[in-house]
Amino acid sequence: MTHDDIATQAATDFEAQFGRPADGVWSSPGRVNLIGEHTDYNEGFVLPFAIDRRTWAAVGLRDDNAARVTSTFSDEEVEVELSSVGPDNLDGWSAYPLGIAWALGQNGVDLAEQRGFDAHLDSTVPVGAGLSSSAAIEGAIALALDERWQLGFDRPTLARVGQLAENEAVGAPTGIMDQSASLLGRRDSAVFLDCRSLRSEIVDLGFADAGLAIVIIDTKVSHSHATGGYAARRASCEAGAAALGVESLRDVGVADLDRAREVMDDETFRRVRHVVTENARVLATVRALRESGPLAIGEILDASHVSMRDDFEISVPQLDLAVVEAREAGAIGARMTGGGFGGAAIALTPIELVDEVTARVSDAFERAGFTAPEIFTVTPSDGAKREF
Repeated sequence: MTHDDIATQAATDFEAQFGRPADGVWSSPGRVNLIGEHTDYNEGFVLPFAIDRRTWAAVGLRDDNAARVTSTFSDEEVEVELSSVGPDNLDGWSAYPLGIAWALGQNGVDLAEQRGFDAHLDSTVPVGAGLSSSAAIEGAIALALDERWQLGFDRPTLARVGQLAENEAVGAPTGIMDQSASLLGRRDSAVFLDCRSLRSEIVDLGFADAGLAIVIIDTKVSHSHATGGYAARRASCEAGAAALGVESLRDVGVADLDRAREVMDDETFRRVRHVVTENARVLATVRALRESGPLAIGEILDASHVSMRDDFEISVPQLDLAVVEAREAGAIGARMTGGGFGGAAIALTPIELVDEVTARVSDAFERAGFTAPEIFTVTPSDGAKREF
């Protein structure tokens, strides 16, 4: 189905679910983080781009204060009163869309005075692959409610709303990168985001002109940001910043790592070293894209994966295998992407070698006895928008 077909289907399903037409359909993309992993909550730099896998939300306001949500990925219909919605009475998939309503309330919207809403969700963003299916839901609902409630929030504000929903309503201690990419993305470009100032710049990627494709290798090893591994890494970063007497690891440079090694244990040091060097790699990638083009960034992507594997220790054997085999098949650079502990790897690949990368990685997974990966390409795409 085309994107237009899915948007139309979402509207049709809304009417079947709720017995009336939707006010409209909004969509928001998943994202691939080209580079800059676990730097966002350390007030560092990230370089994600929106992808052509999206979540669609058909939304219609109600005449009372209730909010109901349904989706194609669950048989459950969840209903709450907006005036009482909060982290304590939200769980499961519905915490993402309903958490947005709560987070808007935390940003000055009087939920008791707002009309409620019905929403039906459909999505082509793989869940658990590290492509931020969560931010895609949040972006679509945030944009819809901003328009229908006539709030007038700008997109950086809506990104902060999405982050608050994910942190507090869902319980995942993520930074603001995913929501920013989903809301600010632009076709053929990446979003260069300073997670301290929240200033963003659009950086041309030039993949198509260079004959390159981004291959996604979904290992099918599911992860959850709300589980202990992600939270433990964040705690290590906070401990490292405290040991160095700085506000965040953004204030630490590569030249400071020798001193860092002296004032913290080895594990904390390696966590810190990853974040510090990853920030440097983001800046190097932006510089290379602007000065030399995408063919110059392969080795930086490779170095990022090594750092996540060895220093941050968030890779898994399937991700490591995917990266090695993709590079052997001709990718110019490859790395795991997302929060880690599963999910997907990306491989920046000459278009004529995509089939070779796909076949080689698939064969390697079969030989290793791993679950077969899902392998596909994505295109840098526009951010959240109203479909109709």
